[in-house]
Order: sequence, then C-alpha cells, then structure tokens
Amino acid sequence: MSENKNSSERNTRSSKYHKNKKEKHLGWLVLKLILLFVVVIIVSGVGLFAYYAKDAPSISKAQLQSGGTSSLYTTDGKFLLSLGSEKRIYVDDKHIPQKLKDAVISVEDKRFYSEGFGLDPVRIVGSVLVNARAKGVAAGGSTITQQLVKLSVFSTAMSQRTLKRKAQEAWLSMKVEREFSKKQILEFYINKVYMNYGNYGMGTAADFYYGKPLKDLNLAQTALIAGMPNAPISYDPYVYPKKAKYRRDIVLYSMLKNKKISSAQYNAAVKVPITEGLLSKKDKVNSNLRKVDDPYIKEVINEVKEKGFNPYNDNLKITININQHIQQKLYDLANNGEVPFTNDKMQIGATIIDPNNGHVVAILGGRKLPAVQLGLNRAVQTARSTGSTIKPVLDYAPAIEYLKWSTSHIINDSKYIYPGTKIQLYDWDNVYQGKMSIRRALEQSRNVPAVKTLKKVGLARASLFVRKMGINIPSDSGLSVGIGANASTLQMASAYAAFANNGRYYKPQFVSKIETPDGITRNYDSSSTKVMKESTAYMITDMLKGVLTRGSGTMAKCDNIYEAGKTGTVKYSDEDLVKFPSYAHTPKDSWFIGYTKAYSIGIWTGYDNLKDGTISGIGENSAQLFYKKMMTYLMKNKANSNWKKPSTVVRCRIVNGTERKVAPKHSKNYTWQLFVKGHAPAPDDNDDDVDNIDDSDDKVNTADEDADKDNDVKDDDNQTDDNKGDGDQGKNSNSSSNSDKNNSNATDSSSTTTDTHSDSTSTSSSVNH
Repeated sequence: MSENKNSSERNTRSSKYHKNKKEKHLGWLVLKLILLFVVVIIVSGVGLFAYYAKDAPSISKAQLQSGGTSSLYTTDGKFLLSLGSEKRIYVDDKHIPQKLKDAVISVEDKRFYSEGFGLDPVRIVGSVLVNARAKGVAAGGSTITQQLVKLSVFSTAMSQRTLKRKAQEAWLSMKVEREFSKKQILEFYINKVYMNYGNYGMGTAADFYYGKPLKDLNLAQTALIAGMPNAPISYDPYVYPKKAKYRRDIVLYSMLKNKKISSAQYNAAVKVPITEGLLSKKDKVNSNLRKVDDPYIKEVINEVKEKGFNPYNDNLKITININQHIQQKLYDLANNGEVPFTNDKMQIGATIIDPNNGHVVAILGGRKLPAVQLGLNRAVQTARSTGSTIKPVLDYAPAIEYLKWSTSHIINDSKYIYPGTKIQLYDWDNVYQGKMSIRRALEQSRNVPAVKTLKKVGLARASLFVRKMGINIPSDSGLSVGIGANASTLQMASAYAAFANNGRYYKPQFVSKIETPDGITRNYDSSSTKVMKESTAYMITDMLKGVLTRGSGTMAKCDNIYEAGKTGTVKYSDEDLVKFPSYAHTPKDSWFIGYTKAYSIGIWTGYDNLKDGTISGIGENSAQLFYKKMMTYLMKNKANSNWKKPSTVVRCRIVNGTERKVAPKHSKNYTWQLFVKGHAPAPDDNDDDVDNIDDSDDKVNTADEDADKDNDVKDDDNQTDDNKGDGDQGKNSNSSSNSDKNNSNATDSSSTTTDTHSDSTSTSSSVNH
C-alpha cells in the first residue's frame, strides 16, 4: 500500500517536473520568437529608413539661411516675384537677445540643447500618444532642427506627411546637427519662420509690428514674436488680438516653467495689453509690379492652398499662367484714362482666358485702388448679377443642344406673366415686338424670348448644363435667372471659352506647375471636358457674331477680327430705388463677354456701393469700349481665323419671319440660318439654297428679319401678342413675390436683371457676319 503511494507520488513529481520543463521550454521559445520578431522589426525599420534616407534631398547652408517664401515664375521659366517681403532683416546670433532664444526654446523645444541628433524621442512618443487619442494630428513631435529642415527643403502640406518624408526629414536633421552648431541652427530658425504679411524672420517681424530691432522689444512683445510662427495668421495681433494674447501668454508660461523668467516677470508681462507698442497696420505694396499683379497673386495663393500647400512656408517654385504684358495692359487700360468711365469711383473687374487650355492669362481686380495687398478682387466676386450675358449659356445653348432648335426658331416676344405669380416680365424698352427668331432675340437682347426658351428647356436641365461649365444656379432659383444669374467674370469668361473652343471646357487655372524643395514636380494643366456638341457651340457663336455687327454690342466691335460676344445690363431693384430714386433710368451693372478663337474676355463694370453713384453717360459703354481696346491689343500679333462650320450643322437661306421656309434662289428677303443636321428643311431643288457656303469665308450675307411676321408660324409658348406694346411703361419687372421661390418661376425680388440696350439698329437686306 505504501509502495503504491510512494510510486504514485514519484510519478506525480516526475510529471510535474516534465510539465514544468516543457512550460519553461515553451516560454523560452515564445520569448525567442518575440525577440526575433523585434529584431526583424528593428532591422526592417533600419533598412527601410536607410532605403528612404538614401534619396533624401541635399541641404545647404544657403537653404537654411534663406527665407521660406515661394517664388513665382512665368510659363517660359522667367522669375516674376517672391511672395515674401522685399525687406528681410536677417539677425546674426550675436544680435539675437537671450530672452528671445529662451522664449523660442521654451515654447517650441525645451530639450533643444540636449538633443544629440536633432531628434527628441520623448517628444515623438508623446506626440504619437496624443495623436492616437485624438485620432488625428493634434500634437507635433518635431524639434527645432526638424522644423528648420522642413521649412528649408520640404512642403508642410498634410498630404506630404508620409513615412518616406519623415525618414528623410530625420536623416537631414541628424546631418544638420553634425554640420552646424546649436547657435547656428537656432539662428537659422529664427530668421526662417513666416511671420504673416509677407514677412520672414523674427527680426523682420519686430520691425514690421513694432518698428524696433529685436533687442529693444520688451518681454511681452518678445513672447508674441516667439509664439507667432505656430500659426502666424491665426495669431495676427491686428485681426485676432484675443488669440494673439492667448498665444503670447502660453509662451510666457512656458518660460516660467522652464525657469527662464521669474513669477514677478510673468505676472507683469501677462498684464501688458497686446496692442502696446504695436504700429498701425501696414497695408503696403512693395513694388509697382506687385500692385499690378496683386489680384492675380491673390488667386494664385488661394489655388496653391487648395492643392494642399502653404505658399508662405513651403519654399515652392510656382509656375503661373500669367502673361505679364497682357496683365500690365489690362491694368493700364483701367487706370490711364484711355477707356472712359463715369467717374473715379466706378469700378471694373475683368478676366482673360485662353480657351485652348483654360489658362487665366490676366485678371483685373479693380481700378484707382489704394496700395493694399490681396485686396478685393472684383473679377472673381460672385455677388453680382450677370444680366443678359447668361442668356447664351443658360437659355439658348441648352435649347439647341437638347431641343435641336435652329437659329431661325420662332418665339413670341409678347406679354408674359411668370407662372404662379402676378409678376409681368418686361423687355429693356418696355415694348413687346411679337414673333421673332431666337437669332434676333439674342442679338437684340430681348428678355421675354429668353425666359420662354428657358421654360421650354426646363430650369433643372439648363442648370445641369451650365454646372459643367463652372456656373452654379441655386436650386431655389426662378425662371428670372434666365436673364441674370450671380456669376463672376472668371466664370463667365471660362463658360464662353467653351463656345470658342468648339464645345470643350477647361477649368480655369492660375497655376500650371508646383515644384517643392525636395525636387518633386506636380503639373496641374488639366484636360478639357466636352460640355456641349460642336454644333451647339458653333451655332451660338454664329448668333453672337450678330450681337457685335447689328445687335446690342456694336460699340465693342473690333476691326477685321473674327469675334463673338454678348452685352448684359442690370437694373436697380425696387428696394434700391426707394433709397436712390434718381437712379431709376440708369443701369446698376454693365457687362460684356466676348471671345475669339485665341482669347475669352469677361468684363463687369459698376459700383461697389449704392451711395458711390450710378453708371451714366459714357460709362454705360465702358465695358464694351474696354473689351474693344483689350481684344484689339490681344489679337494684334495673333492668327485671326474664323470658326469652321462642323459637318453636323446645315446652313440654309430662310425667308425672313419664317422658321423653315427656304428662300427662292433669286430672293433677297432671307437670312442665313443654321440647323442641326437631320433637322434642316429640304431645299426646293436648288443647291444654292442650302449649305453652299465656303467655311473659310466669313463674309456671308445675312439680313435682319422683316418686322412682318409669318402668321402661320405657331408660338411655342401659346402666347398671343394682343398686348404688344401694352403694359405700364417705365415699370420695373422686379416686384417681390413669395411665390417666386415656391414656384421656381418668378423674378428675383432683390434685383432686376434686364438688358437696357438702347441702340436701335436698322435692318438691311444684306450685311456682313
């Protein structure tokens, strides 16, 4: 019994021993695998780091000392200007006060002097944990050396924060630490950082904000300067004084914790008003070139930011699409008196586009402007109605595209009440002219035919059509948008460029290329998008030629140039006239959009504020005269070629006042009209009646339509002309009605967008296209 018990105990001890031995063996095996995994990870990490680091860009003392500003170049590779201040005050280490060094190190990198490789592992781990909790980038782990490297050779764009970039940044930081002293690195950093308003370096900022050298700043002022690089725009003491004080006090608290100032100094400094010693804001232009190019530069900066870069910190080489000669001419025309305006307060905005690539070659933000950088750019503001310049884009082009209308399609210019309202629509002359072709309606800028056309197309479908060309029609718009929509000269010039380019649209671009300091080049020239059929673009262009030869835009006509264009005029709203009743018979805004195959120009003229005055006298023609001068200059050395009629368009001689009646061979009572192929009338056994024109010859006989209308032609909108010429003469069509938005059919109550063309054109049997 006892032997069995002893044997059992021996077996139990033996099994435990073997079990423990196996567990220990298994434990060592797991530990070895973990160690092996760690080694593999470390070796792989080192290998990956080495792989990325070998392609790191070079870095030199010149790069470290230079400002972080980006430079602008023209498409032919010539340097244009720098975005930074022309006056940069570089401060040597011996002239940098110790309190500024203490402030920068305390708030940015308190272990700066103890970091042996330009890296701070403690800070890196801390930032990783903070960012993990925040599920984003809430804290940075970069040392001053890393920030210096980043500002010198890398982009600060979020999209560029890759593992490869981080490895190269760390490698270069170690390289900088080996080659330069801590004093030099801090000196480079203090002179490198962006300080807003085009200023680089804290010495430049001290002069800009306080008119003093760094050594003469008090503790509170020094703390503000030291804290601004973190977010120079957000901590602007002029615009955001509360935020600036908050940041300044953080710097002071960091200095207190880092034992660089006493409690007494801290308490005294935080009580100092943020405005103490601050100079008045310096809105200054550094050169005449900068003044001329300012609106263009503003759009370049916006576009670069949209692409994810910081043009002030990223040290970029930016190639822009400006033509400096054209930009200068645009500026001169607006300011030298060559084009007359009503007075000096009358303003202008203009954009010039190359239809063949979408490049914005020049832009005008205003005239007689103060020396302010990045000021109001009237060429891109979208709070003004386009007037009738919207008609070809929103009304007639979709009618040709979707409904296959011809240029001779008959529509009735008769009394019209917006559906669901009591609001009557008037033409600019308060006279209804009865049935007419859409060619004549567009040439003479008649409002009723335009709105009826939009109704026939459908506002939803027309809105989608123009959206492809960068024009957004609000979903709650009414049919009145067909005679005026909110858009900019940039948008309108780009949309008309699609007509000029046979129905292909390019998104307007100010920037064509960005090169980052690490040698990576990004090209931004985009391909075109087909937004309409070639037949639609050609037929609209053909009609818009008539606007210049016998329609509302005769004062814009250039000599011996193949061109097309459209006028637009906006009346004052009832609300406006209550405040300024004397404005009743003058336009509020005047537009002209015109184009050739080489350029598309959008021009707006008017006033910034109601109280500034109204367009009167010669000022009513300023937009057209400005276009004529500018386009004549542009086409001086350009190939002057006409648009070639596509095979999808048929040209017919149509009896005046009819829609599809082909004129007999020897008749003089006709107008050449265009049809979409497959929708043209059959010729009466006469080859000369249909499509017998040489496309290269622009001298095509056309005629205005007779006043007599063919009574057999039915009006598409079932309107009668019983009220022709009837109605309240002089009454505006901008009455307010709540049913406008609800029914999406009425006029906008805030303003009337009607063309006030007053040039009576005579009819003739034959005039040139």
